[in-house]
Amino acid sequence: MVILEMEKISQEFGGLRAVDGVNLQINEKEIFGVIGPNGAGKTTLFNIITGIYIPIEGNLIFKGQKINRKAPCDIARLGIGRTFQNIRLFNKLSVLDNVRVGCHGVTRSGFWSGMLGLSGNRKEEKLIRERSMELLAMVGLADKLDEYADNLSYGEQRRLEIARALALEPALLLLDEPGAGMNPLEKEELMGLIYQIRDERQLTIILVEHDMNLVMNICERIAVLNYGRKIAEGTPNEVKNNEKVIQSYLGVGA
Repeated sequence: MVILEMEKISQEFGGLRAVDGVNLQINEKEIFGVIGPNGAGKTTLFNIITGIYIPIEGNLIFKGQKINRKAPCDIARLGIGRTFQNIRLFNKLSVLDNVRVGCHGVTRSGFWSGMLGLSGNRKEEKLIRERSMELLAMVGLADKLDEYADNLSYGEQRRLEIARALALEPALLLLDEPGAGMNPLEKEELMGLIYQIRDERQLTIILVEHDMNLVMNICERIAVLNYGRKIAEGTPNEVKNNEKVIQSYLGVGA
């Protein structure tokens, strides 16, 4: 069943088309890859899905609902979470508090109940802490609850950002170059984590990544962008052997 559909999505900046008429259908519980050279439009596509940019053309449909002009906070509440190409953490907050902040995006207690310490708010805060600790255990950071985020290694910061995105309880998770800066062992562990997230949380995952070993080994289908246009789509094997992809991105012998 299709969870996200893009119909001729386009975006431009100063007359330059960053995304040009892209059509995609993402299925539920699928790990879907988006690849292409720098400047191909991959992160722009993520920014459109999450409401940071409003497409100049086309329709974006999530769970049967058109979300083209919804605010980023509303899109997040509908069930779309993401990480960023450049890590965006609250560096002077603890690891635990970074995830707790994410949980507050889907809580019910308002400002005054929190200020007054009402019983409903206290119960919710307890649940938030428990859920945050569960997510940190999943990403392997349970022993670093009280560390400042900027004291973590690069790979740990990447995993913390994933935990924070999961705190929103998304149905669709967008991972923007999650393997960037990781060593081979960390990337291997990342692949296992992505499978675990998909299987345990029953999520759909869209992955933008330059590491072809990671992409080809974890994604079930892949779309390739070049100059904002989709030039190929298919299984990893189909994409790897596509002449257009080889010429524009992978290179001879890939």
